[in-house]
Amino acid sequence: MISIIQVDRQFKSLKKEILAAVENVIDSGQYILGVEGKQFEKEVCQYLNIAHAINVGNGTDALVLALRALDVGVGDEVMTTPFTFFATAEAISRVGATPVFVDIDPKTYNIDPTLIEDKVTARTKAIIPVHLFGQACEMDKIKQVATKHHLYIIEDACQAFGVELNGEKVGTIGDIGCYSFFPTKNLSSIGDGGLIVTKDEKIANRVKKLRHHGSEKKYYHDEIGYNSRLDEIHAAILRICLTKIDEWNGLRVEKAKKYSVVEHFNGFSIPTSKGSKTHGYHLYCIEHPKRNEVIHYMESKGIGSGIYYPLPLHLQKVYQKLGYQVGDLPIAEEKAKRLLALPMHPYLTIAEQEAVIEILRAYQ
Repeated sequence: MISIIQVDRQFKSLKKEILAAVENVIDSGQYILGVEGKQFEKEVCQYLNIAHAINVGNGTDALVLALRALDVGVGDEVMTTPFTFFATAEAISRVGATPVFVDIDPKTYNIDPTLIEDKVTARTKAIIPVHLFGQACEMDKIKQVATKHHLYIIEDACQAFGVELNGEKVGTIGDIGCYSFFPTKNLSSIGDGGLIVTKDEKIANRVKKLRHHGSEKKYYHDEIGYNSRLDEIHAAILRICLTKIDEWNGLRVEKAKKYSVVEHFNGFSIPTSKGSKTHGYHLYCIEHPKRNEVIHYMESKGIGSGIYYPLPLHLQKVYQKLGYQVGDLPIAEEKAKRLLALPMHPYLTIAEQEAVIEILRAYQ
């Protein structure tokens, strides 16, 4: 079976360096909020060209803490896409706010910026654009709406670390950027991890307090916070992986170019990209009107694939109370029936990729 993702290959390529780094952490006796975490924050600030980086426990916590740092809560509305992993909307609900779903662009699968303004109300406080599958959103247009209506922008860049838009790294364009270091992500660790970045020192200090039980001084607590910190072992691993991220993203782009031939096969369409650095290909998703048949066919030939995402968020059971109906967000609903992800990771071999392509070429 050719798997859709094989994270072990990525980490095995750095096994010697990772084991040495883990040993150093063990010997240091510092396992939480130590030197490795501070150094990772410093190095990621340099890489992203951003003033402040705060490591947290995971990508979901990053989104929750970002919303809390901006005092988004009960009575507020936050606009986002219905076509993303559940954590994006879950974070909005976790702070007591209401997610408002905006349909997606049929080519990029990202939130359609032309539809955002019509959903702005007196209760709207923020927008969370998601750089889905690694593709940068149209941030210029989103910023125009946000500026006009005095809205915060929290970028969900959990699938897009290292991706650029007009010379800026995604996650650094809005008020706050959030990243995940889950093992399958472009920049990842051997476990959970997350990061928040911002240009604003006040926001950064609030996040630091919130991630540590609402405390700035040990045993003194100003507000109800969280226990959400990246441990030293993951920070040490991420420091190593950070030196490889541009190479790994480049390999993903190369493999995406090789997959582009699929566009000429029967019934298939491929992802749209606006430039080599604007898409990090966390996932390589293609479309077909008989998606489920294609998946079963590929599986019978030993090729793994995945569905991202089978049910848009506005139709999830947990959000029935919001009153959305089938047909309300037709593009997201259509893509949920058509998209499938092909094997994609930096260490996918040429032979494996050619096998995937030939299987798709033979599909009738």
